[in-house]
Amino acid sequence: MESYLDRIKQLKNERKMTNDQLAECSGIPLGTLSKILAGMSDSPKLSNIIALCGALDCSVEYIVSGTPENTNNYTLNAQEITMIEDYRRLDSYGRELVQTVLSMESRRVGAPAAEAVAEKTEPSKVKAKEARVLPTLRSIGRYAGEPVRSGKRGILLYELPVSAGVGVYLDEASAESISIPDNEKTADADYALRISGNSMEPKDHNGDILLVQSADSVDVGELGIFLLDGSGFFKVYGGDRLLSLNPEYGPILLKDFSDVQCKGLVVGKLKRK
Repeated sequence: MESYLDRIKQLKNERKMTNDQLAECSGIPLGTLSKILAGMSDSPKLSNIIALCGALDCSVEYIVSGTPENTNNYTLNAQEITMIEDYRRLDSYGRELVQTVLSMESRRVGAPAAEAVAEKTEPSKVKAKEARVLPTLRSIGRYAGEPVRSGKRGILLYELPVSAGVGVYLDEASAESISIPDNEKTADADYALRISGNSMEPKDHNGDILLVQSADSVDVGELGIFLLDGSGFFKVYGGDRLLSLNPEYGPILLKDFSDVQCKGLVVGKLKRK
């Protein structure tokens, strides 16, 4: 399995940089850089990883998890982001209806629809398309045999006393039942978890309630809930370590713990009221 060190070396080779050049561009002392590249540093400082990413012109997420960078140049405003979030909550009937209306309105104002742009830029892939007819409205939430999801459902809410540290974890005695929307976005959640602390800022904040799917493993780069020697952690899984999003917190090496368990995959977050 490719490690963060493999990705650093690959980018260094692709950019034809020597150790001296990389040390100069990143500001990392040559001796320290040599130890990192040789694998002699078990837990390089996050500040050094960030400096290397700057020198190699890549994202920290790519180096840590191998997730390809988003190379599109779109910048979304707040209204567009809200529209995308609303669209993702729709079932297949609702999405088809939105796409049909969007195509009609694009033609009305003379803007090229997404399908037309794709056909224009890739003429070899153009195929005859049947005329799309606006679907007949039917009961919301049911299309092509999909089950209706409406209202709310109960779920247990646990407390994670410190998002970067210690405390009683998933204690039944401290759990309370709460109601959450019963929809496609929350369907995978098995329980909820309230976090405390700032180790996952700026994405997740003190008091946020996470929706968690029970799982005994997660992929590298995914957000998970972990139990290390009895203490609960909400972190990014980094293979041999757990990572915080807040640069003030260093990595947590799994080899330093005798009992390491994954308790769930974070699948969402409840909106603050």
